Amino acid sequence: MRRRIFDNEGHAYFLTFSCYRRQRLLDDSRAKGIVIHFLSVQLKNQEGRCMGFVVMQEHVHALVRFNDRGRLSTFVNQWKRRSSIALKDLYRKHLRNYGEKIDLNCPMWQPRYYVFNVYSEAKAREKLNYMHNNPVKAGLVNEPADWLYGSARWYLLRKPVGIEIDAAM
Repeated sequence: MRRRIFDNEGHAYFLTFSCYRRQRLLDDSRAKGIVIHFLSVQLKNQEGRCMGFVVMQEHVHALVRFNDRGRLSTFVNQWKRRSSIALKDLYRKHLRNYGEKIDLNCPMWQPRYYVFNVYSEAKAREKLNYMHNNPVKAGLVNEPADWLYGSARWYLLRKPVGIEIDAAM
């Protein structure tokens, strides 16, 4: 059965995608920074807004919306493609020991992504809470705002997170 993505509903989208074979390819802070940077770049390119995000060691979550319909697929594909190129460059030039442990000829990301249409403010809050608590559940931090690679600090402390956050549903 072919997976269906509803990209013309005008909803926000809760996205999840994983590193290739669930490898921990984003352990290094610079790697997580690359993913955040290209999230910001692609939001600008696709005229999108970010309601929240978290970058973990082996997967990424984001809650995004677009002014125009039909932009989701291009947004995700370009975010993954551009971050993949930059990540491989990081491993080759600056993290050679780590890069030697992985096959840089393999993709950085799993080919697909999971998307959930967010159609209400209550559902948006649910998804934000879920993603912001990921680092806590993984035992990486005690509080969501302690994780430097997500939007919880913006919501809880109003601190910048590297991406403009649009909390409006």
